[in-house]
Amino acid sequence: MTRNAAPVGIPVALTIAGSDSGGGAGIQADLKTMEAHGVFGTSAITNVTAQNTRGVEGFATLPVEEIEAQCEAVLSDFDVRAVKTGMLAEAPVVRSVAAQVADVDVPVVVDPVMVAASGDRLLDSAGEEAYVDLFEHATLVTPNAEEAEVLTGIEPTDDGSATEAGEALLELGADAALVKGGHVPGETVRDVLVTDDGATAFEHPRIDTDATHGSGCTLASAVAARLALGDDLDTAVSGATDFMERAVRYAVDVGEGPGAVHHLADLRNRAARNDTAEAVERIVRSFVERDVSALVPEVGMNVVAATPYAENAGETAAVEGRITRTLSGVNPNRGVRFGASSHVARFLLSAREFDSDLRFAVNCRFDADVEDALSTLSGDVAEFDRDAEPESVKEKEGSTMGWGAKRAFESADGTPVAIIDRGEVGKEAIVKLLAAEEEELQRRTLALHSALEAGGSS
Repeated sequence: MTRNAAPVGIPVALTIAGSDSGGGAGIQADLKTMEAHGVFGTSAITNVTAQNTRGVEGFATLPVEEIEAQCEAVLSDFDVRAVKTGMLAEAPVVRSVAAQVADVDVPVVVDPVMVAASGDRLLDSAGEEAYVDLFEHATLVTPNAEEAEVLTGIEPTDDGSATEAGEALLELGADAALVKGGHVPGETVRDVLVTDDGATAFEHPRIDTDATHGSGCTLASAVAARLALGDDLDTAVSGATDFMERAVRYAVDVGEGPGAVHHLADLRNRAARNDTAEAVERIVRSFVERDVSALVPEVGMNVVAATPYAENAGETAAVEGRITRTLSGVNPNRGVRFGASSHVARFLLSAREFDSDLRFAVNCRFDADVEDALSTLSGDVAEFDRDAEPESVKEKEGSTMGWGAKRAFESADGTPVAIIDRGEVGKEAIVKLLAAEEEELQRRTLALHSALEAGGSS
């Protein structure tokens, strides 16, 4: 039987940039990022590079007429909603692209690619001067600190100097400038968006990694994709910087160099939500069938599962209302939903800072009998002492779990299978079991329950 077609209409964006044979930056990064946002990516290749995670080994610029032919082919056929430019390499190409986008009434995001993350030069001096022509048509320019200094003569070292550099870029013709802070030292990364209305800083924790290949291309493409979807500029930049933080934290370990940012981390994280919630449901059913009443603490038990690239409690699934003891055994109070746990979820997320493979956790009752039963588990059992908790941590709501996880991991040789919190006055003693896989958490918890039962019957 012949089936009817069901075509889907999605926004289209165009990237005009160089090709990265290593797949982490350039056209390849742009198209992956656009697709991850639900935008159909089209391309006009300006340069062909020979590069990998270790650096650029060479590149060749295509003839201007070939670049123009690609742009014309796309713009004459597709309803392009946003344009992003990347590596242009030479002044004639920059001027040609400026002429191409001059007649396009859509947002244009210009990433003034001048130097690769490896330090390799990607733009000649004449090309730098030609960028002024392109800036006149730019909705947003996205230079890093070095590029901003080359273009404006101002070195961004803090919010104030970044704002000055951004204002200078507006004077060169751009509608707005996002001066990126990834190359500026500090514990946090602050990207400063400068418009005629003022400056806004978007702050994210700095990720301790060298795997930032493709980060500039990815951020600019994420902004362009969101503009193509209809976001205003502030919303697009805010969402793109959040997207970038996850892509860098969960970088892909490929090649012999540092690796590349993970363009699909956010998409795959969202795609895993149903499977994650269903895993919690299966674990809970096994606990109900086994009747793990002996492990349920006074505050109730909860099973928490994080999506593969979870960054907040809203990306963890748990039992709403927890699991409690009843006359007939244990039962979940309500169903499984995302964001249902605060305490155990925060602890799991904190533990993931030390081992990002961890995805599952359960809190159990703790006393001397449970401590004896824990010794039967295969793996390290760590703990933290609330008496050593600094007052500054105690005063900050929700920070104890992060502090406790850090203390426990620092005291263990590797990733512990369980972490003991002996409690304090008004705080029940608890042990939390951790696991990377659903079956592992289920097996570990039921093994602890069996050991506890065996100890009680001896």
